[in-house]
Amino acid sequence: MKTLGHWLASPWRRSVAAVIAGALPVLAYPAPSLWWCAYVALVPWILLVRTAPTGKRAAYDGWCGGFGFMLAMHHWLLPFLHVFTFVLAALLGALWALWGWLVHRLLAGVPARRRIAAALVVLPSGWLAIELVRSWQGLGGPWGMLGSSQWQVEPALRLASVGGVWLLSFLVVAVNVAVAVLVAVRQARVPAVAGLVATAAATSAAWTLSPRPAVDGQVRIAVVQPGVVGGPDSADRRFAREEQLTRRLAGQDTDLIVWGESSVGFDLEDRPDLARRLAGLSRETGADILVNVDARRSDKPGIYKSSVLVGPDGLTGERYDKMRLVPFGEYVPARSLLGWATSVGKAAGEDRRRGSQPVVMNVGDDLRVGPMVCFETAFPDMTRHLTREGVDVLIGQSSTSTFQQSWAPEQHASLAALRAAETGRPMVHATLTGVSAVYGPSGQRVGSWLGTDASAAQIYEIPLAHGTTPYVRLGDWTVHAAMLILAAWAAGDGVRTLRLRRSAPEPRVPPVRTVHGSPARPGR
Repeated sequence: MKTLGHWLASPWRRSVAAVIAGALPVLAYPAPSLWWCAYVALVPWILLVRTAPTGKRAAYDGWCGGFGFMLAMHHWLLPFLHVFTFVLAALLGALWALWGWLVHRLLAGVPARRRIAAALVVLPSGWLAIELVRSWQGLGGPWGMLGSSQWQVEPALRLASVGGVWLLSFLVVAVNVAVAVLVAVRQARVPAVAGLVATAAATSAAWTLSPRPAVDGQVRIAVVQPGVVGGPDSADRRFAREEQLTRRLAGQDTDLIVWGESSVGFDLEDRPDLARRLAGLSRETGADILVNVDARRSDKPGIYKSSVLVGPDGLTGERYDKMRLVPFGEYVPARSLLGWATSVGKAAGEDRRRGSQPVVMNVGDDLRVGPMVCFETAFPDMTRHLTREGVDVLIGQSSTSTFQQSWAPEQHASLAALRAAETGRPMVHATLTGVSAVYGPSGQRVGSWLGTDASAAQIYEIPLAHGTTPYVRLGDWTVHAAMLILAAWAAGDGVRTLRLRRSAPEPRVPPVRTVHGSPARPGR
């Protein structure tokens, strides 16, 4: 331990160690998918920060760890944004500086039981505050929230129906804090174990008492994934491939056919020939087709990404324009200042236009679907709103073809499991080039994934469920509770600090002596 402490005495070595420690949680996400390591992945980072010589250094360790976490989570952006990926990771990593200071404040040295008890709720609350801030669409959205690493764990999905992905993040951080105390503070093992037991008891109670979606029907939805289609005329050839795959669904009693994001590269109002071909496909298959148009519109200025429903008689008029755009991928924030990003990477040369509101579409036989586009599926509030509006099935249309050989496609597909579990509604995640996936109303996988090497049309028999989950009813109550915990702790800590300052004895000032050495009678 002394050797390690000596090695970490170097600021540069300590910074490198913090970056590496901060990157460890990424192993819990796809593609590694080592979900269990999420419960201990923060421990090295916490142990490092608590040994910082000062609170300022602890804040810097938090920043370095946050940089490592953001860079590891978004490393697949490097071919897209190049050096700007490091800039974004550094900017977002700064959000963890205050969390580092909190870790040091509560766990440095030999913390009293009161400080450990506070750490078990304050540190998870601080983590949620960071996830809340970076969930803003302008900062990249809630991609890589810690709780989302538990997308394939059934008990965790059940808890998501109670408090959303926020509750999962809170519990994962709480467990990491308790394990770090067990490892580092021998005198505090009793409260640490008590914290783990309390967390397990609360989790078990929520898991047992949370309502299960009542399955009351089934629907057959097909996903058409054309695969990678490149070249100068890729839009026409992709449409032809999707058309070919869709024809294979004729006579298979399908209720809805879903194409991926940017599956149509032309405005259908401006290309009636394509609209007629889609209507013909709808008649052949006996199902409406939900396509996604990425093109300059003929009825208003600008480029939109829109989910468009086509029936046997042509365009139905049902249309959803994407509301939350991908920073740099679909628009450049503060383009006058950051427009240079287009010269060092593949940032958007022209900003896409935003839609104004979510849309619930009616798809025959009283089936109501709620479409979202691309990384909108990362936002829990969007699926919660659509569920309140009465959707039966959530649909995400996506394309991660730019990041085909990275972890991004699987990370994206996994988010749909959480959205389904949170809302109690099945979710279809349809992509151009994989990974396409479908999840039932409890977040369980339905059928098999269409991987990044697949070019296929696949039908999924999807269970339908109704009723309202606690998360849909109560919303982000976990976040609100976390903010109250932080405010209460800050107020209490401020009062304690003030009392200590007031009760501290004033320094004794020796009496002033005169030249003659008499403090009582100067001058004599």
